[in-house]
This record gives sequence, structure tokens and C-alpha cells, in this order.
Amino acid sequence: MLFLVAALLLLGVVMGTVAHAPIGFTLVTAAVIAAWLGIFTLRERHGRRRTPTD
Repeated sequence: MLFLVAALLLLGVVMGTVAHAPIGFTLVTAAVIAAWLGIFTLRERHGRRRTPTD
């Protein structure tokens, strides 16, 4: 429960910061985060397809 409260507090701080940032900065940051999540997803899917040879 404490983790959830901390996560929501952090989300509120981040969203408050984004509200005051210029739109260009917000869009570039969003694109970087989306690319990072896409790469992470591809690596996870590729890693799970491999099965141990043991």
C-alpha cells in the first residue's frame, strides 16, 4: 500500500512538471520514453522465445 501511495505521489509530481514544460520538450521526452519501452518490449519478447538447451 505504501508503494502505491509513493507511486501516485511521484506521478503527481511528474505530471505537474510536464504541465509547466514547453510542448516541444514534452513531445521529445514522450518519444524517447516510447522508444525505450518499445525496445524493452522487443528484447523481452525475443528473450522469452529462447528456451534453454538443458
